[in-house]
Amino acid sequence: MQPPLTLGGTDTFQPGPTPAPGTPGLTMDPECSRLLPALCAVLADPSQPVADDTCLEKLLDWFKTVTEAESSLLLLRENPCLVELLSQVLRAQDLSPGILSFSLRLAGMLAAQENCFQYLQQGELLPGLFGEAGPLSRAAWAVPSVRSGWIQGLQSLAAHPSALHFLTDRGAVDTVFSLQGDPSLFVASAASQLLVHVLALSMHGGEEERPCLPGDDWPACAQKIVGHIEESLCSTAIPKVTQALNVLTTTFGRCQSSWTEVLWVRLSPHVACLLERDPVPAAHSLVDLLLCVARSPVCGSSDGGLWKTAAWALGCLSPTHVGPLALGVLKLPHCPEALRTQAFGVLLQPLACVLRATAQAPGPPGLLDWTTDDATVVDTLLSSKSSCAGLLCRTLAHLEELQPLPQCPSPWPQALLLGAAVTILRLCDGSAVPASGIGGHLCGTLAGCVRVQRAALDFLGTLSQGTSAQELVMQALAILLECLESPGSSATVLKKALQATLKWLLRSATTHTLMFLRDLFPVLQKRLCSPCWEVRDSALEFLTQLSRHWGGECPAGCRACPWAHRSGVHRQLLAGPGSPGLAAPLGPLTEALGAACRVRLFEFAFRALFDCDRPVAQKACDLLLFLRDKMAPSGSLQEAGGGPDVASVEAALQRWRAGEQGQPLGDLEPRAVLAVLKSLDLEGLQGTLAESSDHVEKSPQSLLQDMLATVGVLQENQADCY
Repeated sequence: MQPPLTLGGTDTFQPGPTPAPGTPGLTMDPECSRLLPALCAVLADPSQPVADDTCLEKLLDWFKTVTEAESSLLLLRENPCLVELLSQVLRAQDLSPGILSFSLRLAGMLAAQENCFQYLQQGELLPGLFGEAGPLSRAAWAVPSVRSGWIQGLQSLAAHPSALHFLTDRGAVDTVFSLQGDPSLFVASAASQLLVHVLALSMHGGEEERPCLPGDDWPACAQKIVGHIEESLCSTAIPKVTQALNVLTTTFGRCQSSWTEVLWVRLSPHVACLLERDPVPAAHSLVDLLLCVARSPVCGSSDGGLWKTAAWALGCLSPTHVGPLALGVLKLPHCPEALRTQAFGVLLQPLACVLRATAQAPGPPGLLDWTTDDATVVDTLLSSKSSCAGLLCRTLAHLEELQPLPQCPSPWPQALLLGAAVTILRLCDGSAVPASGIGGHLCGTLAGCVRVQRAALDFLGTLSQGTSAQELVMQALAILLECLESPGSSATVLKKALQATLKWLLRSATTHTLMFLRDLFPVLQKRLCSPCWEVRDSALEFLTQLSRHWGGECPAGCRACPWAHRSGVHRQLLAGPGSPGLAAPLGPLTEALGAACRVRLFEFAFRALFDCDRPVAQKACDLLLFLRDKMAPSGSLQEAGGGPDVASVEAALQRWRAGEQGQPLGDLEPRAVLAVLKSLDLEGLQGTLAESSDHVEKSPQSLLQDMLATVGVLQENQADCY
């Protein structure tokens, strides 16, 4: 090995003139430059305590900032201790894996600039660090962080054409091939990312993109990588197939150049042949690749058999994997209509099976006409509770994602999808009536399945965006009320039921929905007292959102709704069933606020304002701000002075802020509530709740001082906590 570089004297490689004195320098102050040699000496000394990984990561982040702002070569000239550190790493055989990984990443970061790469090449530093005689031959190579540091260093280094010869001549590409199958998933993923990076660099050739040449005329490095991918696709080993598909997916996702079309034409027959195997290997990765290619410019001039392969895959993949492919096809802005129809039918199959299993009589044409019974879907629903729940949850999530999109199929079977969602919820709560042996099995499998309940409630809430007949609206609200009333409903089910109910109420304001609120209010009032913050948070959002929406304009499509009906929402929500004058028009604002005070809405909101859970406190603050702004402009309330009610409430709030819950406030006067709301700095509290608590000093100088202080190089009082 040649001696380490000495940057103080003359050398063969001349990168250009050194900046004259006074030239703006690096992003490194003089104090950092003074501390750096001592730190490099510590890092290169195996006998010194190893700095923790967090400090080394922060040090790398700082060097990245420096090298991105200025010349890496200038950094080395002004701080020769960095080259000495890398030289010591080559000589020392007992360095810790953390320091070795750090050094590899630092070397790659410096060599990302071509003039610095050429400079480090002269001293054999780069071949020693990244070649076969480097870390690959050490015992430390068995540590995943060292292999990862080696890959990350090469990833940074491979930023210019000069690096390509280095990668191929030193055997680095072959090592990356082997690391694709590394037991560490992080290392394996990084190796695949590096292959894509090197392939793209090879095809671009540095200055300009290469023309769309036939595959046989590609550069040697690209030929080597593509040949490896081709061989892996034909392998009988599933991990090798998965690695090849993942590399191709990343390539088509990142590279938008014409050469990718030649790559797809060459490799697509091998991809299609995977569908002939039983079972299809690496199905998840195969779906990702097909969708990635469909979204890339490869499909612009020629699809290379893509649509035929996608249709084939829709027909032969298992229900576990076919759903994401069907959804992806339907989301594409362009694809054959026949393929879209096939994809929608595949996506609806699980729900069609559920409806057939519970239908008491043949229903109207719609959802069931899109599909036919599929034996694999039925087998999945019947095989186990986990597979049944998983298939239904994925199907509902896919349809939920599809429904609001412009690419949503038309006609959209709104009525039967709503019926399917309600049926699934009834299967979960045990109230469904089976119509077949499959239906009976589903009743036993899904009973009490919270996972499926949550998915069905999310989907039911999304269906509120569609157009539904009044009877369907009430059908949806009825099942939601049952979920809210059920004593066995979990906290997450209650939360999602509240969210779905709010969506349906905000979309529909009719006499029927207003009457529904009479039944809902006692349930909601009970849930406001839930010990679970998620339920309290959702209930607060439901008060707030409903008031904001119906306190102003009517929902879309209901602008003819009279003010008496809109204001009736507030009466039913705040006063509850059985209150005096429930059916009468709303009186002055004082009357409505009085009702809110009687049901202790403000006491609940004041307590929630100081809740230990930040989301609850934020929602309470938002609600009180909204109510204060609505109350303040009104002339019907005269501001109260410092009366006894105001003083007692403010004192109680001070105790609550300090963590003392104390006695309830009891009945409050609206004028006292308004005075208290005006006395509170709600805007300031809102800002405090939204503020991050991270105010730690993070200067590079303090980092260097702390790292040196841990090994006694600095006195204790010189260290500044980083």
